[in-house]
Amino acid sequence: MSQRHTALADVRALSFDVFGTVVDWRSSVIREGDALGTRLGLTVDWAAFADAWRGGYAPAMDRVRHGELPWTRLDDLHRMTLDRLLDDFGIAGALDEAEREAFNRVWHRLDPWPDSVGGLIRLRERYVLATLSNGNISLLVNMAKRAGLPWDCVLSAELAGHYKPDPEVYHMTAHLLDQPPKRILMVAAHQDDLRAAQREGFRTAFVRRPLEHGPDAIPDLSVDSFNLVADDFHELADKLGIC
Repeated sequence: MSQRHTALADVRALSFDVFGTVVDWRSSVIREGDALGTRLGLTVDWAAFADAWRGGYAPAMDRVRHGELPWTRLDDLHRMTLDRLLDDFGIAGALDEAEREAFNRVWHRLDPWPDSVGGLIRLRERYVLATLSNGNISLLVNMAKRAGLPWDCVLSAELAGHYKPDPEVYHMTAHLLDQPPKRILMVAAHQDDLRAAQREGFRTAFVRRPLEHGPDAIPDLSVDSFNLVADDFHELADKLGIC
C-alpha cells in the first residue's frame, strides 16, 4: 500500500457531490429541452438555456443563506429560476403549468457520467457511499432510481436546513454517518466544495469533470491540497487500492 493509501486507511465512508460530479446535468437538460422544443415547436438555444438555469443555482441558494428567503428546497429554487428563464427566452406562453412542472423535474432525471455507476459499484465494495448534495431528498432518490446509482445512504442539505458550503451540511453528514470527519472522504468536481469539507475535517478527493460546462468551457482543473486527484471514479478506485 502506498504512502497515500496508508494516510487514508482509516476512511470508512465516501460522501459525494452529485451535480457535475456524478451526473452530467448540462447534457441532460439540453436533451430534454430538445425534446420539449420538438414537441411544442419551439426554437431555443437549449445549451444557453441549460447554462443559464445552472447559473441561477448559486444565487438562488444565496437568497436562502442570507435570509432573503426562508428554507426553500432546491426543486422550488429551480422552479423560480425556470419561470424567469421562460420569460427571458420568450417562451413563457408556450408552457402550461403541467409542462413547467414536468420540465422542472428534469433535475430528477439527470444522466450519470459514463464511469459513474461502474466506479461507484467498485467503491462500494469497501466504503459506505452517501450523497452530500444540495439536491432535495426526493430529487436524489428519483435520480438514483432512474440512473442506477448504488448509494448506501441519501443525504441532502435539506436535512440540515442549510446549503453547501455552510459547515452545518458537513457536520450533519458526519453525525448521520456516525463517523468523525477524518474518516469521510469528500468526493467532488468542485474545489470550493472540497475546501469547505476540508475546513470541517473531511479528507478530500478531486475528480476532474472537464466537460461539466460543455466542450467550449475552460474549467478550473487546478489541484489544491486535496488527498487524491482522479480523472474518473475508476481511477479513484484504483488509487484507493480497489481491484
